[in-house]
Amino acid sequence: MPLPSTHDVALAAERRAAARLLLAHPLITSTGPHRDTFPLVRKHADWLAQRFQQVFGYRLLVEAGYARLFKAGLGPAAGHRLERPSTGTPFTPRTYAYLTLALSVLVTAPEQLLLSQLVGDLKAAAVDAGLELTDSGRQSERRTLAAALRQLVDWGVLAETEGHVSAVAEEEGGEALLTVDREIARAVVAGPLAQSRDGADLVRRAADPGFGGPRTYVRRRLVETPVVHLDDLTDAEREWLRTRQRRESQAFSELLGLEAEIRAEGIALIDPETDLTDLHLPGTGTVAQAALLLVVRLVDRLRPDSPGHPAVGGRLVIGVPIPPELPAVLLDELVEEYGRRANWQRGLLDDRDGFLAAVLDHLTRMRLIAPAGPVRAAGHGLPEGYEATTADGRVVTSVAEARGSADGPAAWVLLAAAARYATTVAVKPRRSPEPHRPTEPHRPPEPSAIPTPRRADTPHSATPLNTPQEPPA
Repeated sequence: MPLPSTHDVALAAERRAAARLLLAHPLITSTGPHRDTFPLVRKHADWLAQRFQQVFGYRLLVEAGYARLFKAGLGPAAGHRLERPSTGTPFTPRTYAYLTLALSVLVTAPEQLLLSQLVGDLKAAAVDAGLELTDSGRQSERRTLAAALRQLVDWGVLAETEGHVSAVAEEEGGEALLTVDREIARAVVAGPLAQSRDGADLVRRAADPGFGGPRTYVRRRLVETPVVHLDDLTDAEREWLRTRQRRESQAFSELLGLEAEIRAEGIALIDPETDLTDLHLPGTGTVAQAALLLVVRLVDRLRPDSPGHPAVGGRLVIGVPIPPELPAVLLDELVEEYGRRANWQRGLLDDRDGFLAAVLDHLTRMRLIAPAGPVRAAGHGLPEGYEATTADGRVVTSVAEARGSADGPAAWVLLAAAARYATTVAVKPRRSPEPHRPTEPHRPPEPSAIPTPRRADTPHSATPLNTPQEPPA
């Protein structure tokens, strides 16, 4: 087999760079922060459009001034939230409401308008939609509106010709002159709004992979989430992945430069360059540091006995129920041991319930823990008419009770990927049911010594598993 030419290598590198940019930033403009790479997207627009459609069922629109990759959803509790850049605070439902109302106004707005006019039109749209904005004069409410408008500026829907949208948060009600890009405003919304009955129906419809069926959904899940556990998939999806996982790994490597780590409990795609990752563990800040230390202790307390792959006589363990009181108890211990030495945020230390909620949310987004409850493998969150079982009734790996059963009520489940952060590593040779455990575990790093990886605002974050590998084929 001849080696690829220098031209072929350069061409593949250009296409991979453009594909990674679109996956990380589904809406880019020719004048925005990615203006240097935008010409690559235009140059390879036809190839990119074909590949994204074939692999993920995503539609790509490339115009002279912007490119929009229309991604699809993954179902309930699988979205990627927007955050305020200055604080990292997630958007509230109120912020999303303002964002949606503003878009409904801007798709037909004049090319330029005053900030006060936009706010007035937004309030009128709220009345038409039956929404109450009676508290719009409060400082917190004005800041919420400003955050929504700032997001539109970041997307390129609005340009601040004179003044700034943050003026809406001022006590005196500041003014600004804004320029509107109606084309980009129309390209922001990707979901099937016209066909949806309500918000929940919109989420279900957006997650429908269409004609691609299991293969499209599995590929989307792999590339858009940190890790895919087997019970995140239906029977048909697990069967499709089992027979093609090696070929898919090679395809993801060529298209996006991602490496697959395949384990008995699931698969994670790893980004060696880290710029397709929007969530890090270890990470910076009080919440990320506490999350790392908490998951280490959860794994130490709850590691299951003799997990393995059913194909070699093992017991598949994807999750272990977490006793309800354990997270709070462990967090209290961490605060006493590390909180003040590591200068954790005083506000979080004083609001222990809020601190715990933030830490659990971080681990949930990393797919290291999950709320206890029904899973996709049991039919939860499937779109109507979706094929959930194999067409010919083939027997697939059973994931029934793979998240265990608690003696009492359990709100959370510790997932298999959390074992990556264990301080005592269980190494299990292939085809051997007995794990080997080192006798001298090391201590986790203290918060002050935790590495500080680079953060990127993108939808893909990968955390490899650290449990037994799949059996040989």
